[in-house]
Amino acid sequence: MLSFSLAALGSAAHETGGLKKPSVVSDFRYLLRNTPPLIVAMMILSIVGMNLLANKSIDTGLDWLALDCGILFSWMCFLSMDVLTRCFGPRATTLLSIVALVANWVVALIFFIASIIPGMWSASYVEGSEAIINGSLDGMFSGTWFIILGSSVAFIVSAFINNYLNAAIGNRLADDTGFGAFALRSYVSTFVAQVADNLVFAILVSQVFFGWSLLQCFTCALTGALMELLFEVVFSPLGYRMTQGILAERSDNANDISLGTAARAANDVAFSGVAIGMRAARVGSATQIALEEASRFASDRREE
Repeated sequence: MLSFSLAALGSAAHETGGLKKPSVVSDFRYLLRNTPPLIVAMMILSIVGMNLLANKSIDTGLDWLALDCGILFSWMCFLSMDVLTRCFGPRATTLLSIVALVANWVVALIFFIASIIPGMWSASYVEGSEAIINGSLDGMFSGTWFIILGSSVAFIVSAFINNYLNAAIGNRLADDTGFGAFALRSYVSTFVAQVADNLVFAILVSQVFFGWSLLQCFTCALTGALMELLFEVVFSPLGYRMTQGILAERSDNANDISLGTAARAANDVAFSGVAIGMRAARVGSATQIALEEASRFASDRREE
């Protein structure tokens, strides 16, 4: 099985100067240098977007199916993690998930600052309702501490489950190449992680602050995960193509590094040969000078 994890590529060995166990810091630095910016942007955008759109619920017409518009972004986040896990390994992907979460906190802070700045939102200019609409928009963008906390905990738990389960399934497969293997890894890990994400959030937030029962929490977690899995199935061919492109680029880079190393080694050998030749020439020149001096000394003695 072809593995492109950070450890397998030996990135940490290059950074630490030997075949040592890669550290979290070396993994993190290597990841930031080598992760395609588009994937990073997708992950950060999806986390910010799904938390913002979660403020709008979807009227499904079914009492047992509770969804919000955050589902329009959540698939992008988990698909990004599936791609990164296949290319960089679960630990590196989990580190990047934390980076994306921190970026989401920064955006949430900016939204909060914008909400407390005096002024009017353009959408609030409705005669007689300006104050109500403006206050509602401020409240939506400012966020609520327990929702931000609950969503953050749920995301970290689900990211850990998704990344390591995805990698574990790949390690169990006899052939981890091809779309079938990528789809199996992604579908199973995404569904399990989405159930965990929805369930953790529902228990921490919906049950505690909105009075949901455990049955409602489990029902929401399962049905939401099924809908989110549907998005994953639809967009998984795109994720597979992105994965293949990243792996091909990394393979080319690894070959370039090997060729560069071989060229440097050849140059070192050539330089050593030239240096040895120059030293030999200097020794030969010194020997010739010594012989000439001895010959002149002998000639001088004979003349005396």
